[in-house]
Amino acid sequence: MVTNNFPKDFIFGAATASLQIEGGDRNNSWYDWCEAGKIPNGDHCIEANQHWERVEEDINLMKGLHLNGYRFSIEWPRIQPTKDSWDKAAILHYRDEIIQLKQAGIEPMLTLHHFSNPSWFEQQNAWIDKESISLFLAYTEYVVKHLGDLVSHWVTINEPNVYLMMGYFVGIFPPGKEGDIKSYLKGAKHMISAHCQAYTLIHKLQNDIGKKDTQVGAALHLRVFDTYKDKWLSKISQKICYFLFQDLFFNGMLHGKWFGRTLHRGQFFDYLGINYYSRDILKPNIKAFPIFADLTKPADCKVNDLDWEIYPEGLARLIKMYYQKCKLPIHITENGMADSQDKQRKKYIHDHLRAILSCIAEGIPVKGYFHWTLIDNFEWMEGYEARFGLYAHDLETQKRSLRESGKYYAEICKSKRLLPLDS
Repeated sequence: MVTNNFPKDFIFGAATASLQIEGGDRNNSWYDWCEAGKIPNGDHCIEANQHWERVEEDINLMKGLHLNGYRFSIEWPRIQPTKDSWDKAAILHYRDEIIQLKQAGIEPMLTLHHFSNPSWFEQQNAWIDKESISLFLAYTEYVVKHLGDLVSHWVTINEPNVYLMMGYFVGIFPPGKEGDIKSYLKGAKHMISAHCQAYTLIHKLQNDIGKKDTQVGAALHLRVFDTYKDKWLSKISQKICYFLFQDLFFNGMLHGKWFGRTLHRGQFFDYLGINYYSRDILKPNIKAFPIFADLTKPADCKVNDLDWEIYPEGLARLIKMYYQKCKLPIHITENGMADSQDKQRKKYIHDHLRAILSCIAEGIPVKGYFHWTLIDNFEWMEGYEARFGLYAHDLETQKRSLRESGKYYAEICKSKRLLPLDS
């Protein structure tokens, strides 16, 4: 039976990414991208939310929401400013942030890679270069040795499918290549291998210090791909999309597989992290290589500010689909919507949490929900125009203001109960 009550140990959190909120760093691929004028509206990531200087203030925002979890990334370019150097002050900054979180009763979920690369790493072809694997492992080892005593939940890589699709096929993320399927696949193989080896390394390093509660996973962007009028070509496109965009990464990162071949033996998830936002309807287009379809949406559907369909049923569909494939605990590592007027976010939160409760009622161990995002921030190619935050943000004054939807989410976090929309 579906109830409104969440399990007592359920994690209610928010999610952010270092590049999007910290500001101030000039040694990364997205700073270089902004400097080259690649953001359509001319926005720049250099200022962002000044979170680097405002950690204490922003943790107080989290306390105001009654969060007991926070998923955030650390910025590789800050930790390793050159290929041969490490910045001890930067790692100590993150250590202090984690200590403050834990003192506030907020459990950290730490992401090692969330889209942004050190400039030196980007200049040597980033994840397309095979050396990327050993470089990521060295970075992982440094971070875990300095922070591992404080952190139990780890995300190795955020949305490798989106990172590669946007950077090497669509061409709107660094390095801006279009239709480069060869680089997409090469990068996928390297990121899969890096995850599998990082999983093993993190567990070894944690075991060496006697830490037994370590949980390692990845945050995969999963979408629902539905067919258009049951056309045969749509069904072919559906299989291609599920494989190339997500199952290639899911199977690779879970089991170390690559097109049926074993790269690494074992299981490399302790939990599955799902980032969910929307679905696509596949309308046949034989010229649209390699999926042979255009991505569309129902004509009468509700959409967010970015014209993405609002489809909460899709979250339940994906949870059930991928739980059957892995039988592992699940965290919803991202879920949210761009809504500058805050007219739809409250219902969006309600309906997606309702979808999670329906899965829990069926016995699926959904362990946590991390809303995207804590505060309006630099949203990649949309700059500051896409407003996803529970807190509104004024770029000029750096003022944070809690939205009505944020107040609603705070009451849910406090009570661990799904509240009616009129509350």
